[in-house]
Parts: sequence; C-alpha cells; structure tokens
Amino acid sequence: MKGIVSLVAKRLALGLVTIIVISILIFVGVEALPGDLAEAILGQEATPETVAAFRKELKLDLPPHVRYFAWLGGFMKGDLGNSLANGRPIADLIGWRFANTMFLAAVAAAVAVPIAIILGILAALYRNTLFDKTISMVTLSTISFPEFFVAYILIALFSVQIVLFPSISNINSQMSFWEKIYAIILPCLTLTLVVVAHMMRQTRAAIINILASPFIEMAQLKGIKRMRVIVLHAFPNALSPVINVIALNLAYLIVGVVIVEVVFVYPGLGQLLVDSVSKRDIPVVQASGLIFAATYVSLNLLADVLSILSNPRLRNPR
Repeated sequence: MKGIVSLVAKRLALGLVTIIVISILIFVGVEALPGDLAEAILGQEATPETVAAFRKELKLDLPPHVRYFAWLGGFMKGDLGNSLANGRPIADLIGWRFANTMFLAAVAAAVAVPIAIILGILAALYRNTLFDKTISMVTLSTISFPEFFVAYILIALFSVQIVLFPSISNINSQMSFWEKIYAIILPCLTLTLVVVAHMMRQTRAAIINILASPFIEMAQLKGIKRMRVIVLHAFPNALSPVINVIALNLAYLIVGVVIVEVVFVYPGLGQLLVDSVSKRDIPVVQASGLIFAATYVSLNLLADVLSILSNPRLRNPR
C-alpha cells in the first residue's frame, strides 16, 4: 500500500511541476508578443499620459516576475482578473464556457469510448478477417482527415443535403438536456469519428498481445468460448494500455475541441480563446491556455494512477 501511495504522490508532484512550467511558458510567450499591449488597445491616437495610466492599471509597469507571481497566485485563488474586451470578470466568462466544453466532451466520450472498446474487442475476436480489415480501414480513414474537414463534410451531408441537424451548435441555459443533445450532434459525431480509431486500435492490439499468454491458452484448452475468453480473461488484463489511450483521447476531447467549436460556432472555451486572440484580450488568453493545460495534465495524471492501480507490474516494478 505504501508503494502505491508513493508512486501516486510522485506522479502528482511531477504533474504540479509540469503545470508550473507550462504557466511560465504561457506567460513568457505572451510577454514575447510584439508591440505594446496598452497602445494596441487604446489605439494610435491615445496620449502618452493615457497610455501610462492604462499600463499602470494593467500593472504593466511592474517587473515581469512580479506580474507572473501575481497572476499565478490569483489563478490559484480563483481570481483571474477582468477581461480587457468587456471588463467582466474572467472567471464568469470562462465558467459557463468551460462547462459547455466539458458537456460536449462528456457526450462525445460517452459515445466514442463504448464504440471503440466494442470494435476493438470484435476486431481482436475476428482478427485478420474482412471485418477486421474493414474496421481498420474505415477508422484509419476518419483519423487521417483533419477535424475541420470531417466537420464540413458532416455539415454538407446532414445540414445541407439532408436537413436533419443544425449546422450551428448554439446552446444556452434555457434549453433542456435533449435540446442541447440535438444541437451538438454534429460536433459530437465529428469528435467521435476522430478519436474512435486511436482507442479501437489500441484495444485491439492490447487484447491480441494478451491472447498470446499461457493462461489464455489454458482457458482455450478448457473449451471456453473465444468471446468469453476475450471479454472475461483477455480484456481485464489489457486494461492498463487501454486506460492510457482512453485518458489521452479524453484529454484531446477537452483540449482539442478548439477547431470543432469554431466550425460549429459552439459557445465553449475554445471559441472564447479564439475570440480573445482576435481581440487581443491577453488575460483571457492566458487563463484559457492555463486551464486547457491543467486539464490535459490532470487527465494524464489520472491515466497514470489508473494504470498503476490496474497493473500489478507497475505497482511492483522489481
């Protein structure tokens, strides 16, 4: 038990260090942007006195390291500052948007993960058959196309040629759960087509690797049906790599939705990030980037912890 706690603590400490390093990179990257932020916002006609007062209001007159620690400290306390575009608290802007992004990712995951696992099990069960080759070809084809291409194809098919679903996935708090589901069907389908291939192929490879084990051969010699061998014996022992790839793809569903949200004009954190970049709303860009990074690192940490708990060899590396 102490060994498990020690391994998990090490992973958590490494994740914390990673987030701090990413926060430094985000801050340094913003600092390295050309031009003066105050002048860019106020315009060329602003007087030097106005620019100086605005720089003082934004604390741009302070040394970079002082501003970094103030920004990081405020972020850890939940105080993200105010938006330069509309003066609203950034926490209010991001809260609703991030909830929408999580909702889209959760629905896509609820569809993609079971499909990927079932297809992976079936592909391993009917290895090297026409079914296996067809599934591999179709999933590899969908993953080879960029997200925006898949999104526009789906819009052309299901919003233009066959008018079934809306091409703009606009949701709000007044909509019911099923109205939201209907509105996000196309972006959800886009994300599902993109991530299913990774999870399906990893599940297939992990199960095929376990099928070569002696205990699987013994189960087959006992006359146990092949499907039962795969589901009850092979798949549980292949959980570690499957959990890793599922967690990585869940991280992608949350962090990599920027393009999909822009295509479908979905009011998520990715859309807010793109809008803030175009408006040069630097505080919102910094906060959004750090939230995406923290989410990605957290899901990777979760994958590591679940892999340790599900794989005795990782718990006892000796």
